[in-house]
Amino acid sequence: MGLKYRLTLMSFLQFFVWGAWLITIGTYCFNAKGWSGAQFGAIFSTLAISSIFMPPLVGIIADKWMNAEKLYGILHILYGLVLLYVPYVNNPDTLYYVILSAMIFYMPTISLSNSIAYTILKNNNFDVIKTFPPIRVWGTIGFIVAMWITNLTGSKANSNQFLIASVMAIALGIYSFSLPKCPPQKSISKDASIIEMLGLKAFKLFGNYKMAVFFVFAMFLGGALQLTNMYGDSFLDDFRNVPQYANSFVVKYSTIIMSISQISETVFILAIPFFLKRFGIKKVMLISMIAWVLRFGLFAYGNPSDGLWMIILSCIVYGMAFDFFNISGSLFVETTTDSSIRSSAQGLFMMMTNGVGAFLGSKISGFLIDKYFTHNGFKDWHSIWLTFAAYSLVVAVLFAIFFKHKHEPEKLSTINH
Repeated sequence: MGLKYRLTLMSFLQFFVWGAWLITIGTYCFNAKGWSGAQFGAIFSTLAISSIFMPPLVGIIADKWMNAEKLYGILHILYGLVLLYVPYVNNPDTLYYVILSAMIFYMPTISLSNSIAYTILKNNNFDVIKTFPPIRVWGTIGFIVAMWITNLTGSKANSNQFLIASVMAIALGIYSFSLPKCPPQKSISKDASIIEMLGLKAFKLFGNYKMAVFFVFAMFLGGALQLTNMYGDSFLDDFRNVPQYANSFVVKYSTIIMSISQISETVFILAIPFFLKRFGIKKVMLISMIAWVLRFGLFAYGNPSDGLWMIILSCIVYGMAFDFFNISGSLFVETTTDSSIRSSAQGLFMMMTNGVGAFLGSKISGFLIDKYFTHNGFKDWHSIWLTFAAYSLVVAVLFAIFFKHKHEPEKLSTINH
């Protein structure tokens, strides 16, 4: 098998083993286990907690001491073994620690898989900029396929979703040992301080007004980025409690409906260069924030019959909402930071969005749903989504006011897309 195909398989499985349960764990916790929003919010926040500290630590190990492909394989095998234990857990506090353990092993593999692909392609004289995107898009396809399998096998509300992920993760771990060697680069100086090793020098960027405002808003929007992943499938599945919708396509195939969001991602990624050149980074990020308002607002008024178009449109809008902020934000960091701390600054951006922001979004949304939007065991999804939409709108308005950035097309033209 050629190298590109081997890396494509790695990318496919990398996100398959996450997609098998990420979108449906809410349905499992709410509908199968009957746990509260606060309990589920805590469980989901483990993704954010592990995103804060694990990627840099694993990066140090791969840079200094261990072949990246071997470390990658070990992490996936451990991730798969932890998921095997989920079916035996009947307490939300216990599941919190089980999922936290799984995420400690899984989350750093996302960046590690990119590093492995870059290293192997460069070592074999491939054009990384041209070759990597078609490989990476198969990761999104893997995520979508896993969602479909979970739904079609009747696993979206039971623990089989974790077993599907577990088996494939262990298989991926074993497979990774067959990949070309990616030895440590010894890129970290022996005299480097802990602050330098963890990339914490980038925190000095908070001393710059524009960067500080950007990172604060990255945190605020990060609070919204995972909300529909947390609650979307459970929201659609809850229509089973409404008699006229109980046997609808949306209820039976809620996870497949949600997969339109990931399909949309692959389309909007291709549109980003056009939007950035035409409107600039600030306006593209604003477009993303308005798209989040639409994402939540359309869910608020959608239903499985005459409102189905709103649910479908919400899933389509997701691609713009998610990709436009993540990629334009990354490009903003790339064009405004010194090269000596650029990688650390990118890590800080990810930490503020997928770490701190996502953690706060998970915990606070769970608390609010329990306290204000759950009545007699039923969730008022209409009000929940409207509240999320209002939050996104406030963030967008404040961002437009406080974030000052001039569109400079010549800077963007120097970056390889």
